[in-house]
Amino acid sequence: MTITLIILAVSALLFVSGRIRSDLVAICAALSLVLTGVLTPEEALSGFSNPIVVMMAGLFIVGGGIFSTGLAKKTGSYIVGLAGNSEKKLLVLVMLATTAVGAFVSNTGTVALMLPIVVSMARGAGISSSRMLMPLAFAGSMGGMLTLIGTPPNLIINEALTNAGYTPLSFFSFTPVGIICIIVGILVLVPLTARFLKGRNEQTAQRKNKSLDDLAQEYHITDNLAGFRVEKGSPAIGKTVKQLNVHGLYRLTVIEIRRTSSNSKLLQKIEQYAVSDMPLMEGDVIYARGPEEGAQRFLQEMQLSSVALNKKDKSLRFYNVGMAEILLMQSSNLVNTTVGENGFREKYGVNVLGIRRREQYFRHGLKDVRLHAGDIILVQGEWKAISGLAQESDWVVLGQPLEQAAHVTLDHKAPLAALIMLAMVIVMAVDSIPVEPVTAVIAAAVLMIFSGCLRNVEAAYKNINWESLVLFGAMLPMATALEKTGTSGLISSTLVDAVGGLGPYALLAAIYLTTSLLTFFISNTVTAMLMAPIAMAAAAGQGISPVPLLMGVTVAASMCFASPFSTPPNALVMSAGGYQPVDYIKVGLPLQIAIAVVMIVALPLLFPF
Repeated sequence: MTITLIILAVSALLFVSGRIRSDLVAICAALSLVLTGVLTPEEALSGFSNPIVVMMAGLFIVGGGIFSTGLAKKTGSYIVGLAGNSEKKLLVLVMLATTAVGAFVSNTGTVALMLPIVVSMARGAGISSSRMLMPLAFAGSMGGMLTLIGTPPNLIINEALTNAGYTPLSFFSFTPVGIICIIVGILVLVPLTARFLKGRNEQTAQRKNKSLDDLAQEYHITDNLAGFRVEKGSPAIGKTVKQLNVHGLYRLTVIEIRRTSSNSKLLQKIEQYAVSDMPLMEGDVIYARGPEEGAQRFLQEMQLSSVALNKKDKSLRFYNVGMAEILLMQSSNLVNTTVGENGFREKYGVNVLGIRRREQYFRHGLKDVRLHAGDIILVQGEWKAISGLAQESDWVVLGQPLEQAAHVTLDHKAPLAALIMLAMVIVMAVDSIPVEPVTAVIAAAVLMIFSGCLRNVEAAYKNINWESLVLFGAMLPMATALEKTGTSGLISSTLVDAVGGLGPYALLAAIYLTTSLLTFFISNTVTAMLMAPIAMAAAAGQGISPVPLLMGVTVAASMCFASPFSTPPNALVMSAGGYQPVDYIKVGLPLQIAIAVVMIVALPLLFPF
């Protein structure tokens, strides 16, 4: 027992200090338990085969699909857009929108997604965004209390109940608790933010890299842009753009060829091609820019139909095709040669759309433009081709185009992502469906990949927070060590002896307070893992149901607002809102206390002792 307590204390200190990564601390703690003989190697590694770890990996992938298709952004933007110019209404709708998204995806991802939306909305309404960002972070945590998968502590206490032989909690068992947290949060935050989060200096990060839309606007890519659909019987069918000599005969520069494989919005697959060596098929849409006279001749001679363009974005999309700027080096072999002589399309698989030379832009007749050292060339092609440009020594690729590609939303897949998520929720929520929750999550994750809601398997892996998974897998055996050595029993019996005589409400208050205090120093996930077995043992010692005590653990662990470092969302908005740590105490501590008081009364009413 002494060894276990020492390892636990040292781990807690390292978690607090933050000098060593939390996942590495967890691995060292598990290794120490093995080396000291407290756990066997099998027991120390059992956490990595635990369904909760597998489920979390699947949820990261499902959340990635929801983000990459723009589904979450559309939902949040629509709800927030209802606010108008009313500050209170905007604050309430921001919190409701965030909690709605946060019920199904990680609170960190939710806040990261909503942050630019909220900043934009606040500026449009003439309101300081600092009044909105802290409530945004808090709402992300509150939303996690609405469902079983909303936040890791919920999964942890459900696992503790299941392992102890109790009936698992359902998908929506947490919903009443989450609703109460949201109501209290709104009632408390509306007056507190008005008083303590008045105008302040906001530190909005300056954009270092141009977005794809910025590049399109700077080089006027959409000027004189026209769309042509290849109809049945068109002489263009079976021929490439090069064979049609579109540029030579009609003076049109083909920007993109878009092919849609299905008319169904749900199963729609859109492919884009930037290089013109692909035979055209019926239904293909050609986007090209050039003189109107040439566009009309191309339309008539090739028996095409005109495609109406979206006035807002002129129909530019970046699903498979993207753009990037490259800076020509002084030593480049391309200096003093023309664009046409270098065969960008044939050698590198990219098209040249524009050239910037100091303040001068070249957009037409590019084939004959002679390149100079220091020229910035705007190229377009498939993302794979653009990634290959970085390997060349003739130029330097500016910005981070592949990072831009990762943030491009596959919005045509949003309905399919919504259907997959809805099916997962139904399977997990309906007890009569004989499918385990972990199976439903993994099936949804696989469907997100195969359906194209994520670009590829690599994108799925990138969405997984591996540090969190390793932290989970390595720390779960700590609960086994606490039980095996009698440590959790000792702590719980101490709590029962101290407050048990005052009744179960006092025990719940003690558990809640202990958990809440730990979140000031340790992450809410680790706190929940440590406190769950203690709450179970305390309930057994008092002869009461462990459910309200475990609910107290997950609420106290998740509703930690008094420190900017308790949860990632709190830290995420700190610089953007120009906050100081004292601001979290002024606003977050009263909210944390208010929720604690309400929960200690409400939890036994929802889940009797």
